[in-house]
Amino acid sequence: MDVSYHKGFARNLGRDMEYKRYGHAGRPVVVFPTSQGRFYQFEDSGGVGALSEFIDTGRIQLFTLDGIDSESFFDKHADPADRIARHEAYFRYVREEALPELLATAAKANGGRELRPLFSGCSMGGYHASNFVFRFPELASGVIALSGVYSTRDFFGGALDGNIFYNSPLDYLPGIVDQKLLGRLKALRLIFCCGQGAWEERMLTETRALEQVLRDKSIPAWVDYWGGDVSHDWPWWHKQLVYFFGRWLDDDLMHRLD
Repeated sequence: MDVSYHKGFARNLGRDMEYKRYGHAGRPVVVFPTSQGRFYQFEDSGGVGALSEFIDTGRIQLFTLDGIDSESFFDKHADPADRIARHEAYFRYVREEALPELLATAAKANGGRELRPLFSGCSMGGYHASNFVFRFPELASGVIALSGVYSTRDFFGGALDGNIFYNSPLDYLPGIVDQKLLGRLKALRLIFCCGQGAWEERMLTETRALEQVLRDKSIPAWVDYWGGDVSHDWPWWHKQLVYFFGRWLDDDLMHRLD
């Protein structure tokens, strides 16, 4: 497996950021880490290994991003406005700095063919991946989110001031009426999954709420619930990654969503 490490100064964040790339060709996949995780977490936890068949056969190139959750969502001693501003700076970094760089790398590996990325993540990574895709659907081909939350309630309570609202999909999605934006969302391939076992209670509640919001907006999505033995942990996420990536990529081959 081709693996490379990348580090550079992020002007939007005022500090160095890192990511890793796995694979030699295929659709780019952008992975966000779980709560307060780093760019190496997905490899260390076995996520890269779980997807190795898709990586080694050139179906995907995996890009695992760094996170700054400890400076934003989990910095409970800082002012909420400062915390959400830090997160907005992180999303600008992803959108304006990391994404153009990694997509250029992916296109070069694909003989110049530009493919829109698939976004993915587990737990907090599922939240980040989904929120990014909902906000910037023109930059994505879809999302595979596992055991995510889809609001800011666990981090900011009931506050929805300023940009907190625009990072809480369960709150901002119902108000979308712009037909162009809705059309972009409806064109994506959206997959959300949650187990019904240990430590999944909050995620299960919010996944069900998201399913209802998407149904109300007529946005197609595959929302799947696994059994009561399926816990909020990596061994189950590995199985889900293989299952959903396999089906997403089979559909990708048929429809070539670029």
